[in-house]
Amino acid sequence: MSLPMVVAEPGLPSRVTVYEVGARDGLQNEKAIIPTEVKAAFVERLVAAGAPIVEATSFVHPKWVPQLADAAELMTGLVERLGDTARGMPVLVPNERGLDRALELGLRHAAVFASATETFANKNLNRGVESQFEMFEPTIARALDHGLDVRGYVSMCFGDPWEGAVPVAQVVEVGRRLLDLGCHQLSLGDTIGVATVGHVSALVGAFVDAGVGVDRLALHFHDTYGQALANVHAGLQSGVTTYDASAGGLGGCPYARSATGNLATEDLAWFLTGLGIEHGLDLGAYVETSRWMAEQLGRPSPSAVVRALADS
Repeated sequence: MSLPMVVAEPGLPSRVTVYEVGARDGLQNEKAIIPTEVKAAFVERLVAAGAPIVEATSFVHPKWVPQLADAAELMTGLVERLGDTARGMPVLVPNERGLDRALELGLRHAAVFASATETFANKNLNRGVESQFEMFEPTIARALDHGLDVRGYVSMCFGDPWEGAVPVAQVVEVGRRLLDLGCHQLSLGDTIGVATVGHVSALVGAFVDAGVGVDRLALHFHDTYGQALANVHAGLQSGVTTYDASAGGLGGCPYARSATGNLATEDLAWFLTGLGIEHGLDLGAYVETSRWMAEQLGRPSPSAVVRALADS
């Protein structure tokens, strides 16, 4: 398999962490229900391909995301087969009921999903920006009391399909509140893919100015307008070393139709390899995994690198 020539760029991090979201964020918007055994095989293939973190599922009510109704069954099977590796996989817990299910299985990492905008908070959580914290506060507190790490997602950080441009200060306010509640890391989401490099630099800079270290930030890009890798570059120049990505570019958001696929993990790995930045992923194994998953879904992978290497 061919790989890019390595030409390092001075001043960039030497290593990044790829936070794999394909099994949860990637599959949640699929209309046809995917068998639990296929999801489990997908997760296990991602682990075997070197993914250091695999966000496996979400303990959300089946009414809202039917695709993830098998979350407990999936995680039970993964824990039986993978043991501590599976217990260390993050899961989304939108509220205390979701947290209860994670605790029952002995899982160690949870995530909550906030919105930077009023409209999306109402559509995604049936709450406003302010009242979402009333739900998160006891959930995060209980998770921390049980020794779990909690990641905070903030959606609509760069633009909202209903409200338009989102003020940087508004995003920083929501993010800071999640960190103050005890989240160990904050993932800043470009939910509809409208971010540009200057905007990324400005947002990261605003968090730093507000006293948040770049080591506590992650970036989550969608490639709707083909800007995801350029935005990763801006993030690297700002010192961010954790990037969310989805195997094969799977994903979207069930509550925002303009939110198309996530940044493909393979595209990110190729990009990082060319810059000489370590990421720990086996690109060949990743490509094979995404090709396999595309067969299960009955359509080609949207990842440019998967398509290119499949034809090479």
